[in-house]
Amino acid sequence: MSPASQRPATAPAADKPTAETTGPGLVALVGTGPGDPGLLTLRAATELGRADVIVVDRALCHAEILSHARPDAEIVDAAEGDPAKLAARAAKAGRRVVRLLPGDPGTAGALAAEGGALAKAGVPFEVVPGVSAVTGVPGYAGIPLTDGKRREVRVIDAAEGGVDWEKFSAPDATLVILGAEGTVSEVAKGLIAVGRADSTPAAMTSLGTTTEQETVVSTLARLAADTKGMEAPAMIIVGDVVSWRDRLSWFETKPLFGWRVLVPRTKEQAADLSEQLRAYGAVPDEVPTISVEPPRTPQQMDRAVKGLVTGRYEWVVFTSTNAVRAVREKFVDYGLDARAFAGLKVAAVGEQTARALVEFGVQPDLMPSGQQSSEGLAEVWPPFDEDLDPINRVLLPRADIATDTLIARLTALGWECEDVTAYRTVRAAPPPAPIREAIKGGGFDAVLFTSSSTVKNLIGIAGKPHNVTVIAVIGPQTAKTAEEYGLRVDVMADKPSVSALAEALAEYGAKRRAAQVEAGDPLRKPSQMRRGARRRK
Repeated sequence: MSPASQRPATAPAADKPTAETTGPGLVALVGTGPGDPGLLTLRAATELGRADVIVVDRALCHAEILSHARPDAEIVDAAEGDPAKLAARAAKAGRRVVRLLPGDPGTAGALAAEGGALAKAGVPFEVVPGVSAVTGVPGYAGIPLTDGKRREVRVIDAAEGGVDWEKFSAPDATLVILGAEGTVSEVAKGLIAVGRADSTPAAMTSLGTTTEQETVVSTLARLAADTKGMEAPAMIIVGDVVSWRDRLSWFETKPLFGWRVLVPRTKEQAADLSEQLRAYGAVPDEVPTISVEPPRTPQQMDRAVKGLVTGRYEWVVFTSTNAVRAVREKFVDYGLDARAFAGLKVAAVGEQTARALVEFGVQPDLMPSGQQSSEGLAEVWPPFDEDLDPINRVLLPRADIATDTLIARLTALGWECEDVTAYRTVRAAPPPAPIREAIKGGGFDAVLFTSSSTVKNLIGIAGKPHNVTVIAVIGPQTAKTAEEYGLRVDVMADKPSVSALAEALAEYGAKRRAAQVEAGDPLRKPSQMRRGARRRK
């Protein structure tokens, strides 16, 4: 998962009510779930959006959870003092406070401790339950706690040791053991000593519900040996329900589970692609390789927008989302909106460009039917007909480095093209040192190249990807460029779209995993194949 929020820590909440707060303040004890930020409840997100002050253990909080907060919300690190006192102080000053707690407040002891402190201080509070690790982690591990034959579930906190295992000797009860890391041997020996068979199925899951989750299925006799080296936090499940995992494991069997995938695009451009990769179980890392800047001489775009409004053009062609953004920004400068396109025909290259136009309020009239490229658009472009087309001019607001292929094809069809520089593309600044080291050292499992320029620019600013990294490209031209730079192309999309590229990578990952399972090999990501990488049996 991505690291905890990078928002700067602030001093303890000031005794100052906000303009939105009326009357005494209140503290909401909000559970954030066991790890996956997608498990945050709707009510928790609502409370975060209303909070003036958020008290949080920063090391335990995913950045995505804090993204639900208002930009002006005050973030207070619980490490700065007693969190209940910090929350109470802000509430007494008339502020609305959210105290974020991992898992569910009622099952981790926090409600008794912090809720009790707030009650003693006379501070009003509410409880927003979260998904508990007790149910969330087994669910993500594919292990039901009950089934048609087993109905009893016992939850044990073994973090401090000294558990009276005699109370949990019943062979039909499913045991959920929290705080298991470091006590696995004690747990197993204790249960065997009170009568549980050493062949009883047992499983241990570490870092549950995150993309670093790892589950090992064993028996009580072998559990300590088989789970050696697993990371905290960890949970043990003991009982016959563990046998369901072979059929119900859904999270760790995703085709790209835990793969760290480099996406050489900006966060805005990569939003849909990254979301698709997450659905396949991957952890996308967006690294822009180009920077988009305004043209050096804006007068050309100014004239083009004025011509668009006054009826100078029959068609406007958008070849990228950056072109849509550039025209939209010019419209804002002139106080215009999508209505200025009335009477014009609009063409778009690619699904993302079309989506950007629709978001702008413009429905494209023409898109490629096959190859999603300028060549594909030229193949479906109609010839100029002076009886049907009152104007023969086509506006192409594009990048300064755009090729002339489309213009040549449209000119041959009888159209007069005005190629206008809407934006400039320059090589982006190098990414941070840890990213560069991961690229060159094999820390990424895959890289997605969506154009030849992303190949050239990524290598230019960050270096050549390690040879264990899976190289996925959007089409033949990008593959050719990658090979020219000495890269081995492993995956190529069957059609030039980023969605097809992500799907092709997922298919590659699924086949790779299936081959490892069939051969009886350990399941390893590409990054774990490099020398010195951590390997688990």
